[in-house]
Amino acid sequence: MTDATATAAPRPHGAGSLLAQDERTRRRNKAEARFRAYGLSAVIIGILALVLLLVSILSNGLSSFRQTFITFPVMLQAERLDPEGNRNPAEMAEVTTFGYLPILAQAFVEHVESLGIEHDVGLRDMAAMISDEAPAQLRARVLANPDLIGQTIEVEVLAGGRIDGFFKGRVTLASAERDRNVTPAQLVLAQALAEEGSMETRFNWSFVTAPDASGQRPEAAGLGVAIVGSFYMMLVVLALALPIGVAASIYLEEFAPKNRFTDLIEVNISNLAAVPSIVFGILGLATFINFAGLPQSAPIVGGLVLTLMTLPTIIIATRASLRAVPPSIREAALGLGASRMQSVFHHVMPLAAPGILTGTIIGLAQALGETAPLLLIGMVAFVREFPAAPPEGLFDAASALPVQVYSWTQRSDPAFVERASGAIIVLLVFLIIMNAVAVILRRRFERRW
Repeated sequence: MTDATATAAPRPHGAGSLLAQDERTRRRNKAEARFRAYGLSAVIIGILALVLLLVSILSNGLSSFRQTFITFPVMLQAERLDPEGNRNPAEMAEVTTFGYLPILAQAFVEHVESLGIEHDVGLRDMAAMISDEAPAQLRARVLANPDLIGQTIEVEVLAGGRIDGFFKGRVTLASAERDRNVTPAQLVLAQALAEEGSMETRFNWSFVTAPDASGQRPEAAGLGVAIVGSFYMMLVVLALALPIGVAASIYLEEFAPKNRFTDLIEVNISNLAAVPSIVFGILGLATFINFAGLPQSAPIVGGLVLTLMTLPTIIIATRASLRAVPPSIREAALGLGASRMQSVFHHVMPLAAPGILTGTIIGLAQALGETAPLLLIGMVAFVREFPAAPPEGLFDAASALPVQVYSWTQRSDPAFVERASGAIIVLLVFLIIMNAVAVILRRRFERRW
């Protein structure tokens, strides 16, 4: 047997074998397994925390979209609501809500008596079961249609906050014994009226469309003015932050010379993105209100402050999108005879558009949820009427969704906590929609090279 035909004896698995793990390899594999376990645990903890937060918000806030209403007939007495008998809305407007309150209370008492429900609720406590907003609602209905005077009409009014809380599980017979705003007898009567069909809890669109109410009428509080105010501010941010931010990004990334001055600008833009939002509120208060004299609590001021806060985010996102376009695209366009501007706007910008749109929408979503700068510029005013349409409405007093949430959490009535959770749900829906639009636009305009 020669050396060429001889076969080497198989080596036993031992030190130095590729088929056996040495101590160092085992330690490395264990460290990698631990790192994967840590990462998976972090993801699970984050998901559980998010689920817990959403469950808490939904459990507290979904009931705010449902409201308890009382239905009963009311005789609109002409001698009390239209003493002159002219059916003139201007003359009838002299009768305030205090004139409608006893009519509603008496009609409600008579309705309960007509149903034959046994109770031990006094007349005053029975009238207190109706919301303080009910006389204003009836007055607005009568002024809109004066021909109703002298007729018996069926009205549907809001129940009081504690009565509404009883049907939502927030108020119980036990808690009513310790509450000076409601009695157990009122809750028992409310339950009897519900069984008779005169009291019903159902979906309430007014929570989204109605304006805010005073601290004594949580059942009538709505998000209408806050939603309109936030919409107007987003219009201002979109009209200013998008063109200014994109134009600044294009200049800095494509045309500006690389020197100390542009380096200073880039560093300051990055620093502005990390500045606390309340600092922008102080800047807006000093610049736009104290110096420029713009009206306090106006969406134009809030929009300008949020524009300053959003600009760094849009500039950074736009520059990153422009930088992600391969240099070969620019070089090919220039090689074919295109000018520098044609190369940027005809070739680079279409490829960077998905990132620019995504950054803009994320910046708008961030601005929509800001509270601190709006508090400093006074957008905490109590506003009962909707702002006018733009551009006049941009200078009218308004509120905003996050500020409305803050305002409701500061009020003493527990029903406003439910309202605040409902407002958070509305705000989250808007944020989810905006982020979904960002994803759709990115996929729609995304191009591969």
